[in-house]
Amino acid sequence: MRTAALVFLALAGLSAVGAAQETRKVPKDSVRVAVPGCTKGYVFTAGPRTVDEPGRFEIREGMHLRMNGPKKLMAEIKAHEGSMIEITGLMKKGQYNDGIDLGRGVRIMPGPSGPGGALGSPTANQIQIDVEGWRPIVGDCRSR
Repeated sequence: MRTAALVFLALAGLSAVGAAQETRKVPKDSVRVAVPGCTKGYVFTAGPRTVDEPGRFEIREGMHLRMNGPKKLMAEIKAHEGSMIEITGLMKKGQYNDGIDLGRGVRIMPGPSGPGGALGSPTANQIQIDVEGWRPIVGDCRSR
């Protein structure tokens, strides 16, 4: 009887671990990415790709991403500001293709249209990532 109870508890624990590791389904218009880099506030700056994780997504070194996520997760990431981390999250397909890449982090993008050349919202054209998780990685962040 006692053995049966232990087996039941072990199986219940394993099923709970499996449920906790389930990832959110990726919508058709999005892609899940893992990006190494550094943070400052809610801005994530992509770092260089490593040889073992070259990546499948067009996120260049130096690209800035606006991080969105639960407050608890964002607080954890903020606690590691200044250290290299890798974030995993969902990004909309195609939001990073505006403009022409000149290299070394320089990109020419279309400006605002309309009367008087109004600037609009400073966050309107930022590339966004819905952060699902993060992990520390080896490396240092450059300070400017």
